[in-house]
Amino acid sequence: MRFWQPGAVTPTIEDPPDASVRRWRRRLADERAEAELYRSLAARRNGEDREILLGIADAETRHAAHWERLLGDDVGRPQRGSLRTWALIALARRFGSVFVLALVQQAETRTPYAADADATRSMAADERLHEEVVRGLAARGRARVSGTFRAAVFGANDGLVSNLALVLGVSGGGLEARVILLTGLAGLLAGALSMGAGEWVSVRSQRELLAASAPGHATQELVPHLDVDTNELALVYRARGIPAVEAERRAQAVLRSQEPAHDASSTEGLEAVGSAAGAAGSSFAFFACGAAVPVLPYALGLGGLVAPIVACALVGVALLVIGAVVGVLSGGPPLTRSLRQLAIGLGAAAITYAVGTLAGATLG
Repeated sequence: MRFWQPGAVTPTIEDPPDASVRRWRRRLADERAEAELYRSLAARRNGEDREILLGIADAETRHAAHWERLLGDDVGRPQRGSLRTWALIALARRFGSVFVLALVQQAETRTPYAADADATRSMAADERLHEEVVRGLAARGRARVSGTFRAAVFGANDGLVSNLALVLGVSGGGLEARVILLTGLAGLLAGALSMGAGEWVSVRSQRELLAASAPGHATQELVPHLDVDTNELALVYRARGIPAVEAERRAQAVLRSQEPAHDASSTEGLEAVGSAAGAAGSSFAFFACGAAVPVLPYALGLGGLVAPIVACALVGVALLVIGAVVGVLSGGPPLTRSLRQLAIGLGAAAITYAVGTLAGATLG
């Protein structure tokens, strides 16, 4: 396998085969599309994230120029990149969310340059680095939405599974459709309120715990008056689990700058946890949406065996979607996560239906 060294002059290739021309044109179209993708993502961001994404776009433009030099007069009419890339561009222009970044991260793992003899070593290395850069941006995005996203996923999943199990349980007991509908609606409201309240208490308690661990303002104001020689500020850092050498280094830096001894870890922890109201509202709303799915067939007037079958089908589709979304955002295989969600949800519903049927036969 041959690679051109970075900075080397591109050799002149006379009369390249048609297959090579087609491949080079495809590479050129893909690089142009990827540059547009990163520019679209950058347009919906600001600050450092925007600069990083524009830097990747510039690198993709350089890669496109490489294929243009190879093609020369054979560059032909501009072509569109892959369907996957243009789908990501459409998502980036409308959303630009961490979900799109996670999809882009997966797309960057499929670079063909490591096995392409006409790509330079630097191009292959660039694409690998792009994957790591996007991974880092996606990780920062996940951290910003982790609290609300976790509550949303748990809420929707719990609403789907618990209310489907409840509806199928009473359905197996032989109750009429009107009673099943009322039971499902009661389960929806009770579960949504419980989830919202529980999430609010959980996040609020965690934020209070982190806040209690942060340095007090009065202590921070004492920094300019500390004795530089004894440097008791290092003891504060050591009490927080920082090794002695590192604690001494941080304390000396604070004393030299005469700035308050700010504990960044506490602030970062609060940001990662998210707000209690946001988590509670997200959990309530998504649980209610999830719990409404198995109730829908009964609300539409279906009964008999048709209603539970339709309910299972609707919930199954919703569980597959949730599993795929979680898989994409976590960097895992979407299909595996989808099938896992489906197996857990329908398994719980099947057990409840069997118990309800047995109880109905016994009590009847």
